[in-house]
Amino acid sequence: MTANESLSQRWESYRPSKALWFWSAAGAAVATMIVGFTAGGWTTGGTAAEMARDAARNARAELAASVCVEKFVTAANASQSLAQLKEASSYQRDDFITDGGWAKLVGLDNPVPGAADLCAEQLAAMDAVPVRNAEPNSAEASKPVEG
Repeated sequence: MTANESLSQRWESYRPSKALWFWSAAGAAVATMIVGFTAGGWTTGGTAAEMARDAARNARAELAASVCVEKFVTAANASQSLAQLKEASSYQRDDFITDGGWAKLVGLDNPVPGAADLCAEQLAAMDAVPVRNAEPNSAEASKPVEG
């Protein structure tokens, strides 16, 4: 290399060794994986399967909790039960819901895990039992109104 070569001339004449090429490619691959798994949102197959199981379990619990709330508010003594639920301590509310049978779905021997907790949370957040208006049946709704 001569002292009077410019930077661009030195860049053009540079020839990296095979070892430098190999380690550069390996380093770039490792850096890509680190960035992908930490900031890029990549997951392994096992983590993705675990996330899918968790999402399915949570969705079942949310669905069962919605059914539980509906059963609870349509019961004959819903206002009294809601008052009893609110009087119970927070860690006893899921037992109150389970013992009342509201968390149990038809066709299942056991309540859905987590449903009683979600149901109790939703019910405790209510100020009062919502008033249900009677819906007209479909035969009456389809009749024309005579005036």
